[in-house]
Amino acid sequence: MSLPALAIAWLLAVTLSYVVKCWISPFGDCRKCAGMGHALTTDRKGHLKRGKDCRRCHATGKRIRIGRWIYNRAARTYRAGTR
Repeated sequence: MSLPALAIAWLLAVTLSYVVKCWISPFGDCRKCAGMGHALTTDRKGHLKRGKDCRRCHATGKRIRIGRWIYNRAARTYRAGTR
């Protein structure tokens, strides 16, 4: 198998696996709060306590994946154009 064909096959496999991942699990952990939904802070004694809610994920700890966001946008545009 030549190098370009191998590279194309590898990119196709990676793309299809990401599509399947977006289909099975459209939400991933929030990158800002690491899926916790809030920040951790310490008090004056050094004990951990719950901080403010994450503004990016609205305290859910989840975010929509980029591939799923693109699919949702394309589906919405298609539905709006076929009415």
